[in-house]
Amino acid sequence: MTKSKKKRKTPKPKRKLTAAERKAKRERKRDFMTIFINGKQKRVRRPPTIDGMPVEEYLARNADPIWLHQNEMWHLMPSDDET
Repeated sequence: MTKSKKKRKTPKPKRKLTAAERKAKRERKRDFMTIFINGKQKRVRRPPTIDGMPVEEYLARNADPIWLHQNEMWHLMPSDDET
């Protein structure tokens, strides 16, 4: 008995993305992040940030007490002990 060798197909070369596809990919990367849940990859929306820090932290650092009071963010207002 002779063994016959199977011919392998050569893989197709990857096609280049169009400009619109590259732009859509960049926007997806900006809007979503990949996390692992139960050993599986899931894409979830990124939390909103201002200048690279979370919104709550940015407001706590930069907002004045009057603005915090007007927007009912009393939990971020500095207490008398801190001043």
